[in-house]
Amino acid sequence: MKSPSEKHVRTIAIASGKGGVGKTNITANIAIGLSRLNKKVLILDADLGLSNIDVVLNLVTKYNIHHLFSGEKTLSDLIVDGPEGIKILPASSGIQELTTLDEFQRLRLIEEFEAYSEDIDYLLIDNSSGISENVAFFCTAAQEILIVTSPEPTALTDAYALIKVLFTKYQEKNFKILVNSVRSVNEATDVYRRLSLAAERFLSISLDYIGYIPHDISLPNAVRQQRAVLDIYPDSAVSKSLLHIAEKISNEKNDNIKGTLQFFFGGLLKAKC
Repeated sequence: MKSPSEKHVRTIAIASGKGGVGKTNITANIAIGLSRLNKKVLILDADLGLSNIDVVLNLVTKYNIHHLFSGEKTLSDLIVDGPEGIKILPASSGIQELTTLDEFQRLRLIEEFEAYSEDIDYLLIDNSSGISENVAFFCTAAQEILIVTSPEPTALTDAYALIKVLFTKYQEKNFKILVNSVRSVNEATDVYRRLSLAAERFLSISLDYIGYIPHDISLPNAVRQQRAVLDIYPDSAVSKSLLHIAEKISNEKNDNIKGTLQFFFGGLLKAKC
């Protein structure tokens, strides 16, 4: 088995300016889609004070990241098995002090990932919504940033605000845009076009369009059942779109591969608020 220093891991921070746009469900299902493509995937639930992934997938988690920072458990103790072979590092729930990581906590993460020996192809970071210090830390440390938005005007405005902060304050220039819950291809491309035009005009950066997820009753039905939509509605329009996104991610050539999990968390340590 390769040591962590020999691993080549793609780290993708998945973020949204506004809550309620489906970011966590999208993260979980993209992870499953990548697993179906024979990729080994670990999801880090980075909404550290309010866990989400385990709720969405109805997972029983005895321990969470709070136990890591307290020194009670190691990273390997915390990681749980999700559907179809994905791995999940669960967040805590209702722990206010974890909404902003301090330097000691970031060092603890580095130390634990250096000791983690399992092979990983993808590390997906499911960020909290909005523009918090934790969101900035994880986005600036990741190799890629995927912004999830929707046709709602507030979601579009908040997505632009998140991009603006990450660009102006942290010099991030590369963003992928995924538009969720659209009624048509034209609506999706219109949302992307408006966001892209604003970014080009006011920030002088270009945004990459990775695709869209259609409005589909299968998704809220899956949420209510706490199951992945790819699992229980594999032939639905939303499942087909999610698989297409996973395939697109898998087939992409990423020139920003940093190489190791330690490098990812080293970037996290160096990120400045």
